[in-house]
Amino acid sequence: MLNQLTVSGLTARLSKREVSAREATQACLDQINRVDSQIHAFISCDASDALAQADVADQDMARGATHSARPLLGVPIAIKDVIAAKNQPLNCGSKILGNYISPYDSTVIEKLKSAGAIIFGRLNMDEFAMGSSTENSAFGVTKNPWDTSRIPGGSSGGSAAAVSADECLASFGSDTGGSIRQPAALCGCVGFKPTYGRVSRYGLVAFASSLDQIGPLTKDIRDAAILLEVVSGVDRRDSTSVPHPVPNYAASLVGDIKGLKLGLPKEYMVEGLDPEVSQAVRAAVAQLQKLGAEIVEISLPHTDFAVATYYIVATAEASANLARFDGIRYGLRISGADPIELYSKTRGAGFGSEVKRRIILGTYVLSSGYHDAYYLRAQKVRTLIRQDFLNAFERVDAIVTPTTPTAAFKIGAKSDDPLQMYLSDIFTISCNLAGICGVSLPCGFTSNPKLPIGLQLLGKPFGEETILKIAHAYEQSTPWHKERPALKA
Repeated sequence: MLNQLTVSGLTARLSKREVSAREATQACLDQINRVDSQIHAFISCDASDALAQADVADQDMARGATHSARPLLGVPIAIKDVIAAKNQPLNCGSKILGNYISPYDSTVIEKLKSAGAIIFGRLNMDEFAMGSSTENSAFGVTKNPWDTSRIPGGSSGGSAAAVSADECLASFGSDTGGSIRQPAALCGCVGFKPTYGRVSRYGLVAFASSLDQIGPLTKDIRDAAILLEVVSGVDRRDSTSVPHPVPNYAASLVGDIKGLKLGLPKEYMVEGLDPEVSQAVRAAVAQLQKLGAEIVEISLPHTDFAVATYYIVATAEASANLARFDGIRYGLRISGADPIELYSKTRGAGFGSEVKRRIILGTYVLSSGYHDAYYLRAQKVRTLIRQDFLNAFERVDAIVTPTTPTAAFKIGAKSDDPLQMYLSDIFTISCNLAGICGVSLPCGFTSNPKLPIGLQLLGKPFGEETILKIAHAYEQSTPWHKERPALKA
């Protein structure tokens, strides 16, 4: 079935005219019709528009367009509902945006379209990307394709579930504290978080502007490399994007990692780590050693402060960014006797409980008398966390850790305990605070039930090439990426 192919597998067949873009797109749409009622990865999907895009791609190929010039020509890619795509819904998993339709394309979408991709479907997510389980969406809960009684991770849960369930060839999500890597780990696919500034944030609805990055979720590492190269690069519309050269990432996937030094931080292999996760990660480390990498124990001494630091910085920025959703300019509007009543009624009805919790917390840490005690102090600790990584990277080429402390938990298991939910991201948060790159890829399964386990590789700023190379060597020497969930139609 064409929807089960990788991006590179499909483009190879499209190039030889063995299949058409319409057939590939229809295969994805058929799979959505078969299984999405079970997992609810998609909020919406315009089938006729997707097929129309596919027909244009087929016409372009008939006229001689090649995949060397347009590497994603005819490839169906689904998008998290926080990234703007012209004439498609942009709801961020929230009631407050109502029936809002984006009037423009984000830079990432522009680049994907220029590369020939078919942009279809809006993927479910935790409201405004605030959550670790995709239970906080106004559009309902997304379920894990490996076990529909369990969460797919968050906030890009729909993006990971759709790739895992073969409803699309690949997807895009956003990562503020692990929101690409954590769901990728829990759903058994690849999730890549680029270095801050590597990919433009123009057209990404902001949660925490100094932490957010857009990245791909794919079926294997080669696809992640292909998609990352397409969307990377400086953008004059995003002042935080960096004019750093974009390498040919796929060309770096040579399989040889002999002599590379990988750091294993002692702070990550701790109590509270599920024994089966620990075992799988240690086996992965042993496999990397077998492939020729040198394993070095390192220390990231400020790791214990990462969660507290993140939930001050991220909520403060969220409080400022979400102030624009006021019922005046767009989205939901509930009238009041005066502007204050209009704001409070609209925001009270439009935002869910987790978003309200974070806005209140962020407003508190920015308030007069508390700014220096919380926000300023958190920024100082953030600097220390970044320095821990930079010090480590003087000794090692990359860092290897678990992606999550446990496999996917049951839906509702942590809904009433925000702190336990926040700790789901304990191994992914530091990467965003430090602004470095990271990737999660499958490294095994729990025994009963069978649930995916993720391995995380963290790289130097703009060190995407190195971690892709290491991840690809590991992936090709193990069978984990070939396993698929047994969803029944």
